[in-house]
Amino acid sequence: EGSEGYHIYLSHDMLSLPSVLMLATVASRASSFATSTSKAVNRFPARLDLLATRNMSMASSNNDSAWGDDEKYLFDLNGYIIVRGVLTPGEVKAANDAIDCHESEFVQRNDSSLRDAKEGTALYGSGPGRKDMGRVLEWGEESKVFKSVLAHPKLVPYFHGLLGKGYRLDHLPFIIAQDIGGEGFQLHGGTVDCTSGEYNPHLAYTCHQGILRNALLGVNVMLVDHNAGDGGFCVVKGSHKSNFKMPSGMVDGDKYQEFITQPTTKAGDVVLFSEGTVHGAMAWTPTDKQRRTCLYRFSPATNVYGRSYFGHEGGGWPKAMYDDLDEAQLSVLEAPYANRLDRPNIKDDGSIEITTRNKRKQQHDQEVFGTKYF
Repeated sequence: EGSEGYHIYLSHDMLSLPSVLMLATVASRASSFATSTSKAVNRFPARLDLLATRNMSMASSNNDSAWGDDEKYLFDLNGYIIVRGVLTPGEVKAANDAIDCHESEFVQRNDSSLRDAKEGTALYGSGPGRKDMGRVLEWGEESKVFKSVLAHPKLVPYFHGLLGKGYRLDHLPFIIAQDIGGEGFQLHGGTVDCTSGEYNPHLAYTCHQGILRNALLGVNVMLVDHNAGDGGFCVVKGSHKSNFKMPSGMVDGDKYQEFITQPTTKAGDVVLFSEGTVHGAMAWTPTDKQRRTCLYRFSPATNVYGRSYFGHEGGGWPKAMYDDLDEAQLSVLEAPYANRLDRPNIKDDGSIEITTRNKRKQQHDQEVFGTKYF
């Protein structure tokens, strides 16, 4: 055991010549390692078996990152994960103060055609419709906290792990509010649709060779505490990998309620969930507070569900959304296209790098198509 905590185990009957050469390379890069290794090689000049281990766990390389093997496992297991304390208490207050200033802009779902749950079912509550408020990224200085979510340092590692680099905003974010007895939302979504049983490619969750991807990722920023039994966001754990539609009555919360989970969260926590995970909302029960959350949806670089990114005058998102964005936040508003076509990617330090092709290929496309991009 050297000063760096290495253990070297050698036997004279196993190692091949390439392994000896590898040993020499390692030795040249670490003097303390080299000293112990060279002595061992001299002692066992024949075939050697080298096993170098360090006093650290396999997951330790991820200890400095918010997104590691534990988080991968938990998301793959459940279809959602909670990131605690993303917003500070001051930021939560600023967000709620901004909502208070725009409270008259709430639109309540009173019409029967807008209701999210069936009357008389477990998720319906006592009747008041849910309240929605949009344009949260268009309020100037009041939007600062909401804009921070686009490329928040605590969230970017999760976004890269669940969507890949070059991830993009897909839907316009909005505030969801429920008053006492306010209706929830019938269970919906699923990689395999929970109602029809059909495959949902635009919502699908996949995991291949250790890489997790979500065609559409829900990001629920909690602006009040959601204690056990309060209601609000709920999820069917593991349903992102289900192969069948739900039993009759379950989407309304009337059957198999033990499999429908309402996560407990504090104001400032963020729930990341695959839209391939069946989810909804329970009726709101507290009498002393209004439920408030801000819901975002993000997609991988080449995926698209919503169309707001090109649906406004002059193209692009609403103009006010671009005010006072830093370069990382701005990159998240890019339209869907592949990373190799000069897409800005957020680096670990929050700066931006452009992923691109070589200049000759770009020149070729210009000559063939009369434009820089095919």
